[in-house]
Amino acid sequence: MPGKMAGGSWTEEVTARLRGLWDDKLPASEIGRRLGFSKNAILGKAWRLALPRRRPPDTPTLAAEIIPPGAHQCRWPLGDPGTAGFRFCNEPAAEGRPYCEAHCRRAYARHRERNRR
Repeated sequence: MPGKMAGGSWTEEVTARLRGLWDDKLPASEIGRRLGFSKNAILGKAWRLALPRRRPPDTPTLAAEIIPPGAHQCRWPLGDPGTAGFRFCNEPAAEGRPYCEAHCRRAYARHRERNRR
């Protein structure tokens, strides 16, 4: 790579450019290409400069929006966690179990029953 700086030599000018590109929300890999550093070098410097953390663009945010079931509700997951339709069963849980009766039958199938399927 042209201009690649060995040993972590960050000048004030390069650091200022990093800050500007970071504020423009460019990916770390693109900032690295423009400045002649690896993506990991950019992320390390951003961490040391205490630049705002950013979520990778392809990371689902749905998990933060899912309300977990209560203590006495079935915790059987329904659907793909990466989709908007993901949820938990939420039927009343069987006594001392994390799942409702129907999902307990699936989760705690005996070894012989599993082999027949």
